[in-house]
Amino acid sequence: MVSKCILKELKSIEDASRCYSATIVNDDIFHWEASIIGPDDSPYEGRVYRLDIRIPSNFPITICIDILQSQWNSIWSIEKILLAIISLLTDANPDDPYNARAALYYRDDRQKFDEIARSWTKKYSM
Repeated sequence: MVSKCILKELKSIEDASRCYSATIVNDDIFHWEASIIGPDDSPYEGRVYRLDIRIPSNFPITICIDILQSQWNSIWSIEKILLAIISLLTDANPDDPYNARAALYYRDDRQKFDEIARSWTKKYSM
């Protein structure tokens, strides 16, 4: 049952968009590699970001992403998670930051934030 659900998710992603993709790693349907393309008009524009996705055996009942655990609902899909990540690249939430300094720049000095983000983007993305 879980396998069927996961394969359905993968098919949905394959059919959906050019701004993200996913593939199974080493024939293990619980391990995916996803790629997202940085959104236009953002410091991440045009760059490719790779994500390593490990799907728990009780998916979609639980998720192991700490930033989403409190808001997790089994209605969410992996595709929706990828879209949420892309959305964060264009409209971050500085009121609930993972990186407090970046949140301050984002809120108080957007030009500085964008400059640093572009620098890290060039260094760590494809």
